[in-house]
Amino acid sequence: MDAGSLNSFSNLKGQSRCPLQEQLLQRKNSKENMDRFIPNRSAMDFDYAHYMLTEGRKIKENQTACSPAREAYRKQLAETLNMNRTRILAFKNKPPAPVELFPSEHSTASAHPTKSAKPRRHIPQSSERTLDAPDLVDDFYLNLLDWGSSNVLAIALGNTVYLWDASDSSTSELVTVDDENGPVTSVNWAPDGRHIAIGLNNSELRTLRGCHRSRVGSMAWNNHILTTGGMDGQIVNNDVRIRSHVVETYRGHQQEVCGLKWSASGQQLASGGNDNVVHIWDRSMASSNSPTQWLHRLEEHTSAVKALAWCPFQSNLLATGGGGGDRTIKFWNTHTGACLNSVDTGSQVCSLLWSKNERELLSSHGFTQNQLTLWKYPSMVKMAELTGHTSRVLYMAQSPDGCTVASAAGDETLRFWNVFGVPEVAKTAPKVNREPFSQLNRIR
Repeated sequence: MDAGSLNSFSNLKGQSRCPLQEQLLQRKNSKENMDRFIPNRSAMDFDYAHYMLTEGRKIKENQTACSPAREAYRKQLAETLNMNRTRILAFKNKPPAPVELFPSEHSTASAHPTKSAKPRRHIPQSSERTLDAPDLVDDFYLNLLDWGSSNVLAIALGNTVYLWDASDSSTSELVTVDDENGPVTSVNWAPDGRHIAIGLNNSELRTLRGCHRSRVGSMAWNNHILTTGGMDGQIVNNDVRIRSHVVETYRGHQQEVCGLKWSASGQQLASGGNDNVVHIWDRSMASSNSPTQWLHRLEEHTSAVKALAWCPFQSNLLATGGGGGDRTIKFWNTHTGACLNSVDTGSQVCSLLWSKNERELLSSHGFTQNQLTLWKYPSMVKMAELTGHTSRVLYMAQSPDGCTVASAAGDETLRFWNVFGVPEVAKTAPKVNREPFSQLNRIR
């Protein structure tokens, strides 16, 4: 397909908001949150204070009239009753250490020293940066945001795809399509971070034709295979290296395919549709002669399934999220097709991301809070809820290092969250003796 002429940013001068322009947010004055000193009266002896203010004064006034014997008796009595203190307020010492009831050699604590607890990670509750994203299509079934391995984020705004370089915060316009072809309905980076696929509303990809009969709303790369899902319910594997690019077709969904994700091994494909169904497809079962049969058909969701995420630390674990009529996150064993757990989130699940560094899962939601929720896996305890978007958070993408998450919402803003933290420094691998000429390419 003809991609159309590339338009410069001069076409956007008439707009009041520039794409991917950072918003400046006012911060509260630091003096507003100053602490107030509250004295601690736990060490005060009120009985002794009352005595010194009343009876003690009378004794001092009558000291001159007392005999030497009475004075000696008074001093000894005061010393015995600890009444010679010069201060009413006193700092008490720490309580003595408890006496061990058993010898230390029989103590289980000494025999098995406990490992120091890992300090709890601080999770910022506000976004690090907010960019304007005018003309972002508010459509649950599309996929308009992706972060490539070269640290460049791609976002589709109307008919135009913009690139935001995270290394220097620079913005560039990649391509603008004609009105009859637009708007852009999906973007997806290839694994090399140098090629990007763009799905259009007219059923075409930027360089591939004849895949679908209607718009292409979801895409996923598997090495040189670009898998596309359309509103026609079809899933197509395209080999981008050859002219006749359609190599396999998966048929199983009755409505639009709105979610596609390949497993890390590239062996299994998960697809979610507007028919509330999740399919697991096996690459080894793919056939170019006839439509491929699914490995598992999962029908437990009661609303459209767009959110899909393969677990990075367990290859056969898949997380899926249901739309507004379902509101659950479900976990599946893709080898057996069994549902391992189902969690009611209380709101529409738009997107899911696993942490690359911790056993945590991030979900983005629609009505009514429009929040991002961080879960601890497998307990599914809420670790944090991040708010700031004023409309449903439709799209999320993760930085290559796994630390930062970008979210785009119907409120036409793009926000960046430092939610997953900085990964621990990996231990340096021991030096190995290289083979002679190991730096040269081998002849096979």
